[in-house]
Amino acid sequence: MYWFYNICLVAYWILQIPLLIYRLLFEEGFYERLKQSAGVMPTPTLQKIAYHHAIWIHAASVGEVVAASPIVRELKKRYPEEMVVVSVVTATGHRMARRIIPEADGHIFFPFDLPVITNRIVRIVEPKAIILIETELWPNFLRIASRSHIPVMMMNGRISDRSMKRYSLIKPVTAKMLDQIQKFCMQSAHDAGYIIKMGARPERVSVIGNTKYDQTYAEVSEKEKQQLRKEFRFTGSGPIIVAGSTHSGEEEIVMHAFERVLKKYPDAKLLLAIREITRAASVKFLIHHFGYSVIRRSEMGTESDDGSAHQIVILDTIGELGRLYSLADVVFVGGSFVRVGGHNILEPAAHGKPVLVGPFMFNFKEIFKLLSERGVCIMCNTPEDFEEELLALLADRQKMHKMGQVALEVVRENQGATGRNIAAFEKLLAEYHVQLKGHK
Repeated sequence: MYWFYNICLVAYWILQIPLLIYRLLFEEGFYERLKQSAGVMPTPTLQKIAYHHAIWIHAASVGEVVAASPIVRELKKRYPEEMVVVSVVTATGHRMARRIIPEADGHIFFPFDLPVITNRIVRIVEPKAIILIETELWPNFLRIASRSHIPVMMMNGRISDRSMKRYSLIKPVTAKMLDQIQKFCMQSAHDAGYIIKMGARPERVSVIGNTKYDQTYAEVSEKEKQQLRKEFRFTGSGPIIVAGSTHSGEEEIVMHAFERVLKKYPDAKLLLAIREITRAASVKFLIHHFGYSVIRRSEMGTESDDGSAHQIVILDTIGELGRLYSLADVVFVGGSFVRVGGHNILEPAAHGKPVLVGPFMFNFKEIFKLLSERGVCIMCNTPEDFEEELLALLADRQKMHKMGQVALEVVRENQGATGRNIAAFEKLLAEYHVQLKGHK
């Protein structure tokens, strides 16, 4: 199995050479990212994390980083002398990790999963334990960890329908990988059922909850909100609409809805947080086509910024959206009008905001079910439904307030998964006779 996987992986990277050369030439920071993934870490990082028996936490991209942040925070709080290293796959994930997980002792790019490279990095980090956030399964990485007798645990485990179908095609391979993981802490009974169907041993699987309920991005004071409004020039009495993590095709839907909002509320503002910041220029062009004033967040404070207020701000930065939801009157969460499966609706709910989504929320079934049953999140099946629901909410301040209060109740009721994950982690390490340093 491993020889076939490694041949396919080598073939894949050979085919990627033209694209890699292009990105080396034109993508800022890609050279450093490629070096790290190839097993060559920067000297300061190497000197800091090498041979310290760190706890290695792997969080692939932005969503996993958000889930990992309360886990890292709690680990460092309980065990301040322990070294914690966070690895990511994507550049956006790396930027997010550096921004919202400052407690980590090192932020690195995950190595290409080739035996020589992976083995070298594992030998350098010498982890006493490995924590996988959500579903990150890398055959060589898990095999090396198993051979080195390193305990591996999955935290905040989540299996999407798409992943389930993909892993089902290679169930013998998947089952072998899962057998090298000693503990699975899953978000829901649905996720637990899926991981068992994929081949995990039932006695190793527990339903723990979602650590994203424990995030601290919701802690934005009224003074901080006023500062953010001033910074983004969201002054005036008009409502503020935040559209988070939008994909291509969804900006047009949001813009048509905003067009109707402006007819009733001329002072309304829109914060448009695009999922892929590389699309910022084309989205700005689209908004100009609609005839509205717009500025990119990255342009604020530069020479091209005249300091005036704009109807729309495109959020093309990493790590700010979680706090900026606090400014909204109503939130739309993207990835739900396209077949992406939705994005994190807990972030706005944690700020006590009413949430609107499109018809595709299959990646967040359990969370959507919980929030929608309590009336916090409304699914709109068509763009026309979205426009009507948005206008109806803005016209009913009492309903918006009630939805927001219930959202806060739901979040509070479901907090505590981080502590349960850490307790399961401590128990696992005790079984392996692994000591944790600096307990408080």
